[in-house]
Amino acid sequence: MAIEVEVIRAWPRRFEWVRVSLPEPATVADALAASGFDTRQCDGYAIHGERTTADAELRDGDRLELLRPLQADPKESRRRRAQRPR
Repeated sequence: MAIEVEVIRAWPRRFEWVRVSLPEPATVADALAASGFDTRQCDGYAIHGERTTADAELRDGDRLELLRPLQADPKESRRRRAQRPR
């Protein structure tokens, strides 16, 4: 039996999306290979927004997201905003 998985790679103001069909059981690594996306700049993976690993098993209808590295430390950004005069 085959499963359908969406693989999404996003940047600010744009994204790429592909649907792949994989034989069961399928892992994140299988979906990445089938998607054809370049994952060298990928910082991790998430299934429906929950961080996961390359060996995690996928289910039919899952949305696999490729995560980008953070451009700024969120704690440092908040600190700078708090120090700005109002």
